[in-house]
Amino acid sequence: MLKVGDKAPDFTLESNTGDQVSLSDFLGKKDVVLFFYPKDDTPGCTKEACSFRDSFPDFQSREVEVLGVSPDSVKSHEKFIGKYGLNFTLLSDPDHKMAEAYGAWGEKSMYGKKYMGILRTTFIIGKDGAVKHVFEKVKPADHAEEVLGVL
Repeated sequence: MLKVGDKAPDFTLESNTGDQVSLSDFLGKKDVVLFFYPKDDTPGCTKEACSFRDSFPDFQSREVEVLGVSPDSVKSHEKFIGKYGLNFTLLSDPDHKMAEAYGAWGEKSMYGKKYMGILRTTFIIGKDGAVKHVFEKVKPADHAEEVLGVL
């Protein structure tokens, strides 16, 4: 897991619009809130995404870019955005290489079964590319407010 002060690994992933998005696109311009979530259109992930949607004007007024990342496909992201009116960019990390680079991929367990998956984690990355804050084991419902409190 990345820690405060670490240089955030650059990435280039396909967004819900089909564009390629890289961390380097924002360096020197904006802070970035990068939140990793397990799966589109599931209860917890929907609560988390909608909390960012509802707070998005507050992020914009602070000149902060919000990026959601999951292993879901671009097509799945398009449906998720359309269904809930999401107003920020979702990135597709199907091989979870970016999640691994950030430490947001690891062992989970459900009903006694262990498996590998996305660890619900959020990073605030400064304009200089350094990690400013890390939220681990995120509680989805009010997470955007929690992030705004740190910003």
